Amino acid sequence: MNQKTHFNRVVVTGYGAVTPLGDTAQACWQAIMDKQLGYRLVDKTEKNIQCHFLGLIDNEPSLKGVPAAIRRRLPRHSRLALGAAREAMEMAFSGSSPTEHYDPLMCGVIMGTGWAGLDESYMSVSEFEKTGVTSPFNCFYAMPNATTAACSQFWNLRGYQNTTIAACATGTIAIGDAFEVIRSGRAAMMLAGAGESLRTDCAVWNIDILGALTHEAADPTRASCPFSADRSGFVLSEGAAVLCLEERESAIARGATILGEITGYANFSDAFDFTSPAEDCLARVKTIQMALQQADIEPEALDYINAHGTSTALNDLNETESLKKALGSAAYKIPISSTKSYSGHLIAAAGSFESIICLQAIQNGVMPATANLSNPDPECDLDYIPNEHRTGNIERTLNLSFGFGGANAALILEKSK
Repeated sequence: MNQKTHFNRVVVTGYGAVTPLGDTAQACWQAIMDKQLGYRLVDKTEKNIQCHFLGLIDNEPSLKGVPAAIRRRLPRHSRLALGAAREAMEMAFSGSSPTEHYDPLMCGVIMGTGWAGLDESYMSVSEFEKTGVTSPFNCFYAMPNATTAACSQFWNLRGYQNTTIAACATGTIAIGDAFEVIRSGRAAMMLAGAGESLRTDCAVWNIDILGALTHEAADPTRASCPFSADRSGFVLSEGAAVLCLEERESAIARGATILGEITGYANFSDAFDFTSPAEDCLARVKTIQMALQQADIEPEALDYINAHGTSTALNDLNETESLKKALGSAAYKIPISSTKSYSGHLIAAAGSFESIICLQAIQNGVMPATANLSNPDPECDLDYIPNEHRTGNIERTLNLSFGFGGANAALILEKSK
C-alpha cells in the first residue's frame, strides 16, 4: 500500500475580526493594547435576566458589493462573519480574487457558529403568530451553514466545505480542520472562522439561567476577570473572526505576505457533561500534548499561551490543572493570558479571534495582559500576566478553546520561517 508521508506546511496570509472592541482586527488589537473593555452595563432584570454586562456591536460591517441574493439571506452572525472574512481576504489577496491564483476546486471554506440564527428564529415567532407569515428568508437565517454558503458563493470557492458547530470551541476547530485539509493536500487555500450573535432576551436568558454568565451587577472590572478570586461567570459577547490559510509554497510563489504558520492542532472530547469540564482533565491534557507533538516541539518552546480563560469558577481551575498536567514544570514558566477579559466571550468566534491575537502578539512582540486580575485565585497560580502587557520575543504560541458539550481544541501558531 502506498501511504502519503509528505504533509504540506500551512500559513496564515490574512485575518479579519468584528467584535465589541472594534470593527477590524487591528482596531481590536489596539483596544486591547489601550486596555479598553468591550462590554458594557445592560440592565435586563425586568426580563428576569440577572447578568448585567454584555459585549454588543453597535454597527455592523458594510456589505456593500455583496449581491442582494446573498446579503438578504444572512442572519446577523453571518453578516458579521462575512464582514470579517472580507477583511481577511483583502489582507491576503489585496483586491484580487483567490481564484486568480488557485483552481476554485482547491479553495474551500469552513465557517462555524454555535447557535446560528437563534435570534432571528425567536423574532419571527411573534410575527408569524400574529399574521401567519414571516420573512421568506427565515429558513436561511436558521441554517447553520449560511455563512459557509455565503463565502463559497461570494468568492467562488468550490472546494472542500464544512460548517463547524462546537459551542465555544467552534472557531478553533474550524481553523484546525482547515489546516488539516490543506496539510493533507485536499486544498491550497481555505477560509476558516466563526461568527456568533445572541442578543434577544430569550437567547441571553437561555445562558443566564445556567448560571454561566457573570453575576457582577455594577463594576466592569469584576464582570470578566479570569483566574481571579472575584470571578463569577463570563460576559456574553457577539462577534466574528476569520483567517485565510494557504499552502506555504503556493502562498510564497504568488508573493503573499506570511503572517504566521500553523504547525499543530488537536481536538479531544470530555465525554462528561454538557456544561462542566471533565474533572480528570484527560481530554484537555491530551489536546495540548497532541498539538505540541504534531508541531514537534516541547512545552519549553512555547513563548505565550492564550488561555480559554472564561472567568467561570469551574473552567479557570480546570484549565489551570490541565496546563500543569500537560506541560509539567514548564507550565509555571510560560506567560499565559485570557483576552476574554477585554472582549468578553465571543462563543463560537472566541477561538478564531484569539488565534488572531496570537498572530498579533507574534508580530508585535507583546503578550496581552489578563485584565482585571488584581485579586488572583491562589489555586490559579500560573503566570497569567496580570494587568500589564508584557514585551518579548514571541516565536511560538498555543491557543486553547473549550466548549459546552465537552469540546476541547488547541492550535500551535508560530512565526513563519
